[in-house]
Amino acid sequence: MNLDHVFVCGHPALDFAATLRARRSTRFEMFVTPERLNAWYLESGLVDTITPGDEIDLRAATTLREAIYRLVTDRRLGEEFDAAALDTVNTAARKTPVTPQLTKAGRHTEATPEQALATVARQAVELLSGPDVPLMKECSNPECTRVYIDRSRGMRREWCGMESCGNKIKAAAYRARKKAATTA
Repeated sequence: MNLDHVFVCGHPALDFAATLRARRSTRFEMFVTPERLNAWYLESGLVDTITPGDEIDLRAATTLREAIYRLVTDRRLGEEFDAAALDTVNTAARKTPVTPQLTKAGRHTEATPEQALATVARQAVELLSGPDVPLMKECSNPECTRVYIDRSRGMRREWCGMESCGNKIKAAAYRARKKAATTA
């Protein structure tokens, strides 16, 4: 499986939650090392530079990620928030977030892993208490467990992303139709 981070969910907190892929089947962990976690922070645009993290930062990030995923699922299904997940997100959100600085070259954001994580937690708080809640959907690919914001006209989007899931499902359906036509 490919180790590139993907940002198709329409919100940073959802992209963060999606770093454990295929939760119901093969479960593929994107945050296998502190370096992969830091790569996510950089690639997401959350920070420009980040202090190298360690295993403790990695454990904190995966704990927060799972709490965010649980709260997103609770909210999507109209259930009450899980108390432990709520406490995990709120505790992380209380910490000092990333603070952008103005430099001669423009905006620069330098952070520690803890600051980056606090920022992700705050983004989750904003998402789960904001106007996009009714727009959250889970990808229709049964192998995928990404939740995304559906801003399509008529809210008809089915996939987290065409490249990651939509094309695979559509191609499989086409092959199945073609096979059915030839056997009929």
